[in-house]
Amino acid sequence: MDDGEMKILVVDDQEDNLFALESTLRPIGRPVARARSGAEALKTVMRGGIAVILLDVLMPQMDGLEVLSYLKRLEQTKDVPVILVTGLGRDDGMARRAFGLGVADILVKPVDPWTLRARVRTLADLYAENVALRRQLDTLREHPSDPGRVPEQREERADRTGPQERV
Repeated sequence: MDDGEMKILVVDDQEDNLFALESTLRPIGRPVARARSGAEALKTVMRGGIAVILLDVLMPQMDGLEVLSYLKRLEQTKDVPVILVTGLGRDDGMARRAFGLGVADILVKPVDPWTLRARVRTLADLYAENVALRRQLDTLREHPSDPGRVPEQREERADRTGPQERV
């Protein structure tokens, strides 16, 4: 998958919230996927191709913090940035728990569209660049004798006559 095609996943159990988030994020230019439950979100993320997740905190069966906890425990999904979206207002206890689990950010509804787009765009672009760099590094490791590869940087000693005493 082309890194520019990596998707934004919006997760909310309310259809109107999904529609509002999708509409707000459309100008970013990345495809937007949706999930209506924590279980559906996990299935979508496990398929790959997700650059950032916008995750509602309050959902039935599996809430946003449970989904976040699960995502951060799996090697395949632990680095995908997650932004929690909450309608509960400021909750310091929830924020401590979320940041302890590795959330990238927490936004309180109603979310300012400009703030939302800026944060999502930045996190999605950084994640996609990170994925591309990892692929390049893996390729270099798999084919170390390729003539086009970047050589490893080695620290050169300033003095080749032997160790010097430091004063």
